[in-house]
Amino acid sequence: MDDESKEFFSIGVVAQMLDVHPQTLRHYERRGLVVPTRTEGNTRLYSREDVNKLRMILRLANELGVNLAGIEVVLNMREKIKDLEAERNQLVQAIFEALREELQSTDSEVKNALIRVQSGFLAKS
Repeated sequence: MDDESKEFFSIGVVAQMLDVHPQTLRHYERRGLVVPTRTEGNTRLYSREDVNKLRMILRLANELGVNLAGIEVVLNMREKIKDLEAERNQLVQAIFEALREELQSTDSEVKNALIRVQSGFLAKS
């Protein structure tokens, strides 16, 4: 984890960064589009990942004309894709491990067979 991922920003700072009203960010939170962490005093803290997600939301809404329901679908699809990629990576790793074990087993069998063949030739000499 890098230092950038540990950065957190208040709602006012994020609103300034994105040139939106803080109420817009609250609205997105109520819709479940972004869920900032909260301090013990209930202050919203946005991570760098939250800010990047908000940038994407604003781009979808303002530049591409996607409504909030559509944005929710896009965000859900992105999450599903991330889950599927993680699942795929686990499967690839499991297949790699199985192939590695099979290769080691085959390598041992070949070495044992070679030793038997060499021993047979030596015994006949």
